[in-house]
Amino acid sequence: MNILLINPPRSPHNAILAHAPEEAKRFIHRKLIGPPLGLITVAAAAKGHDVTVLDMKGEYDLDPSAPPPGELAVRWMAEHKPSVVGVTVIASEFPAAMEILRAVRTADPSVLTVAGGLHATLCPRDFSRAEVDVVCPGQSAHVFRRLLDERWAGRPLESVDGIYVNGPNGLRYTRTPAAVPDPAVEGFVMPDRSHLKRWISTYRVGGSPNPVTYLFTSLGCPYRCSFCSIWPQFGGRYHQRDVESVVTELKSMPEYGVVRFADANTVVNTAFVERLLDRIEQEGIRKEYVMDLRADTAAKHPRLIERLAKAGLKVVICGFESHRSQELERYNKSCDASLVTEAIRVLNANGISVRGNYVVPPDYTEADFSSLAEYASAHRVTFAGYTILTPMPGTQLFLDMVHEITDFDLARYNFFNCVLRTRLPLEQFYAQMAQLWPIKMGPEVI
Repeated sequence: MNILLINPPRSPHNAILAHAPEEAKRFIHRKLIGPPLGLITVAAAAKGHDVTVLDMKGEYDLDPSAPPPGELAVRWMAEHKPSVVGVTVIASEFPAAMEILRAVRTADPSVLTVAGGLHATLCPRDFSRAEVDVVCPGQSAHVFRRLLDERWAGRPLESVDGIYVNGPNGLRYTRTPAAVPDPAVEGFVMPDRSHLKRWISTYRVGGSPNPVTYLFTSLGCPYRCSFCSIWPQFGGRYHQRDVESVVTELKSMPEYGVVRFADANTVVNTAFVERLLDRIEQEGIRKEYVMDLRADTAAKHPRLIERLAKAGLKVVICGFESHRSQELERYNKSCDASLVTEAIRVLNANGISVRGNYVVPPDYTEADFSSLAEYASAHRVTFAGYTILTPMPGTQLFLDMVHEITDFDLARYNFFNCVLRTRLPLEQFYAQMAQLWPIKMGPEVI
């Protein structure tokens, strides 16, 4: 069968950028860059079928004048004539994903439409819509393969375990598979990056001449931050990959000089990281690395940070979140703000650029913004990001704050738009947010 897998475009909504003075705009994120790791994993699982991947983010980076998502999808359908069209969906891209599937359904009602990804995992009932035939929640590469095989054999979709099938009465869950393979071990599928050659030139960050790709060494997270979607996505479980599997993947992609570890926190199991570094050295693998790391981890493991730097770690993305202990407790962050200073010192001492991210709640006053600005100025990092506390659907924060939400347009759920009532007038809140962004150590932007 012909299969078309689509990565929707980014949400265009960025109220912080819209309210920023010209001198601050160059620092504010316009897009996150990187290949669709989950989609190319699903593509690899569908090997044997004729699979085409359309990365709309990459396509619009290549050609900003490309047609709207629905029209673009139909153009690719005309060329590849798929029997199945799948989309991967996060919350802020849900409206665009539905636009795509509506256009697909209009162009060819016989096509089976499938939705997967983070939002399909946390909020499957949102997909109870006429344009969606099947929802594949969770790490569903193997489930998607089974769906294709059953469809090809002409058997009913209900014969596939672990999916939602749309019908006259809405979505109906088939049943939980009897045995679910660990997606990081026996259920791991090596992503097929060959599907992304068309857009590889767009996968560059920070002025690097080398394209960047994502790679995960773990799935899930052992921490329970209230605003985070990752641990709910995996039901609180943490899955560690095998070291040799990671090494094999690193060796399989010579065209990518930069690797962005797509873990919630790359250094959880320090023994695993030590073994991985041993093998990277033994194999002579030479790449630059970007990873997420907690401040307390960097502060407590300076020797490991030194090893990581020697192996090629260039940028660490660190969720400082707040300068106030009570706010960190409110977010269930399980990290002391006092460790931020030591983390910055350790990382800087090893030549690692720090990307420090702060989360700003909607009840901030001018005094609160001034306090954060003073703290950030005293804890300058190479890069800095200031985003808005957003109750993402499916998180504990959403459950805690759902009655305070003023905007349910999912396209705005990307941390650059406030969907909660602010204490300051909204325009003033956005202006204060924008003024934070230039507070960092240098002019670089990632």
